[in-house]
Amino acid sequence: MTQIFDENGVCKAATILKVTPARVSQVKRVDTDGYDAVQIAIGEQKDHRVAKAQKGHFGTGVLHAKEYRPKFNEENKVAEIAKDAVIDASIFNPGDVIAVRAVSKGKGFQGVVKRHGFGGGRRSHGQKHSEREPGAIGSTGFMRVIKGTRMAGRMGSDTITIKNLRVLQVNTAENILLVSGAVPGRKGTLVEVRGA
Repeated sequence: MTQIFDENGVCKAATILKVTPARVSQVKRVDTDGYDAVQIAIGEQKDHRVAKAQKGHFGTGVLHAKEYRPKFNEENKVAEIAKDAVIDASIFNPGDVIAVRAVSKGKGFQGVVKRHGFGGGRRSHGQKHSEREPGAIGSTGFMRVIKGTRMAGRMGSDTITIKNLRVLQVNTAENILLVSGAVPGRKGTLVEVRGA
């Protein structure tokens, strides 16, 4: 993350995203495949790590491929999207509203104070080592722990979508996007950016 100043001199928090040019590897249509979709592939893989079926489909080694079902109206059909078309940072403009999806940072097994914001036990009246304990988890009557009770457990490594972020700057020469606010994930995480 960084901060930039806009034309009015207002400082804004921003995240720098490096855009890897993506290639349209397949266009699916209703008449041949039963539905309209676009398959997008990014990255390169060494030849000896690629199966023959994948090499035949993509033509080369691909790290990531994903299929999208764009929303088309009558004037804008899938036929306008050509196979092997390249998608890069130039499709975005400053001021565009976008949604960003990525896998958040993994934090391992965490207690209830960090995971759910519990206050912990009191520090007075003879309590010992109970500052970060969850407290009672059972219930009278049916004598069991209710499903969904907030407890300690694995935290992070979840797919998070942040909506209504704005594109602040676009650098088409270096394929870089400056996006307002924070984006989930660590440095180097694969981030999916789509129009809101």
